[in-house]
Amino acid sequence: MSIFSSIGSATDIDTSTKAGQDQAKLQDDLNQFLKLLVTQLQNQDPLDPLDANEFTSQLVEFASVEQQIQQNANLEKMLIVQQNSQAATMVSYLGMIVEAKGEDFQLLNSQSMMTYTLPQDVDEVTITFQTKDGLTLRTFDGKDITAGTHSFSWDGSKTDDSIVDDGAYKVIVSAKDKEGNLIDVGQTSFGYVTSTGISDGNITVSMGDVEVDVTDIVSVERPIVYSGSGTAPDPDADPDAAADPDADPDPDPNA
Repeated sequence: MSIFSSIGSATDIDTSTKAGQDQAKLQDDLNQFLKLLVTQLQNQDPLDPLDANEFTSQLVEFASVEQQIQQNANLEKMLIVQQNSQAATMVSYLGMIVEAKGEDFQLLNSQSMMTYTLPQDVDEVTITFQTKDGLTLRTFDGKDITAGTHSFSWDGSKTDDSIVDDGAYKVIVSAKDKEGNLIDVGQTSFGYVTSTGISDGNITVSMGDVEVDVTDIVSVERPIVYSGSGTAPDPDADPDAAADPDADPDPDPNA
């Protein structure tokens, strides 16, 4: 669309976008320029007329700016299409367990799982569970923690042993060396993906009430589904414990 055909007509660019807002301002500026130009032409000295090259070059500049805005609008449309396509592919994440960077996590059925990573051995570690508003619920301390990744969980119990409701919470892990210097700590949390979408132009997944940017996802895991009459293994059992070689592989359920 040329700049001349846009004068006094509705724009074909979505005005809610940056390009649409830029085009609306350009059209206002152009209308003001043309009104001023017409006024100058009507009142010019016939013996000393306005230089046509000057206002023609200004119109060319307006046209050049409009072309750039139109290109930006096309790029914005392409970006939206790409984002929608990415969001559609994220549907496969629904029901998956993801590990994501950050302090926020979802307490589900009074269960949660997080990790923290230390770049070096530290003298002390403090783990503080808080509400989303920063109210401290419970604090745990540890001494002489080695470098590496450590996992921990929380059942929602407060300092007074009462249990909080399921929902979104925050955990802050701080570490100090023997000199009392704070050490950088990396944190992740695990949760079930309940929805996907686009927020502020970024692809996101939600773990209940916790929204996570897809770029912060560290890993994706399919939940283990147990079928038949068997029971799921005890999550607190020692994972390194060896099975009893003399155990009956088909125990009598009526025994």
